Amino acid sequence: MSNPLLIGTLSARTGRSVHAIRWYEAQGLVPGVARDAGGRRVYSELHVGWLQLMDRLRRTGMSIAEMREYTALVQQGKATLRQRQDLLRAHRKRVQDTIDEWTEALSLLDGKIDFYGQWLSTGKRPPLDTLAPATARRTAQ
Repeated sequence: MSNPLLIGTLSARTGRSVHAIRWYEAQGLVPGVARDAGGRRVYSELHVGWLQLMDRLRRTGMSIAEMREYTALVQQGKATLRQRQDLLRAHRKRVQDTIDEWTEALSLLDGKIDFYGQWLSTGKRPPLDTLAPATARRTAQ
């Protein structure tokens, strides 16, 4: 293993706490961790990118079970490439659906903020039709 990394270095490189790294490893989400002669975990550069991927998958709502499934598929080698792609494609769709929902929610919030802005600037309550989503109002104009 070239340039082995101890857990403290891996923590500093990834921005993940030592506790979080150990948790990910205990969940079976960090493959290929070796130990040195003293029994300390040693990581490689591959683990830096792997932990970043695991963090992004988790932040985008992938379940731990799906992350375990993905990790297991990776460990099985290139025979699972299609399955990995399918799993990530399905997750991407869920992420995109969430982004679309949040974009709509953001538009509604923008409309409400604009409504209050008009009310504050004119001193008069605007008509309720100004509460249409900001994107719909922009499109209609």
